[in-house]
Amino acid sequence: MTPPPSGPVCAGASQYASYPTFSSYVRARQPVLLRTARSLTANPCDAEDLLQTALAKTFMAWERIEDHRALDGYVRRALLNTRTSQWRKRKVDEFACEELPEPAGLPEPDPAERQVLHDAMWRAVLRLPERQRQMVVLRYYEDLSEAQTAEVLGVSVGTVKSAVSRALGKLREDPELTPVR
Repeated sequence: MTPPPSGPVCAGASQYASYPTFSSYVRARQPVLLRTARSLTANPCDAEDLLQTALAKTFMAWERIEDHRALDGYVRRALLNTRTSQWRKRKVDEFACEELPEPAGLPEPDPAERQVLHDAMWRAVLRLPERQRQMVVLRYYEDLSEAQTAEVLGVSVGTVKSAVSRALGKLREDPELTPVR
């Protein structure tokens, strides 16, 4: 390997000519390489581990890499190969079964208590002013979006947002619902 020429870099020279050592290469290119690793994994922590492994492999081969202008390609290939190996070695912890397991520690709500809560909530909604009641029913009982609710009622989306906000505030302070919470 010949050292880079001294003096100004000619126009055809690679931008990687300034990476004579592994550590300077990593400092300069880590953000770009980390983005590549993140595109290969769903978890940012896994991406950092993947990049660390690929850089370790690159370090081990540093003296054998003849063309340091192609370092990014080498590291990207190491990232891809490492990720593929990890994927192939993954342990499958899931399996198909006839019935779904019951969640542990979650007692079934008492149907009578649910009905009491439902009735109390509906009475509280009925006590709202008519316009607020309409918006709450359309938003939460009919499951319409704010835009759809605004369109049905012929008002702006901002009107729906503010009216629903005020209505929810009234429901939070309704004395009949206080003991249920």
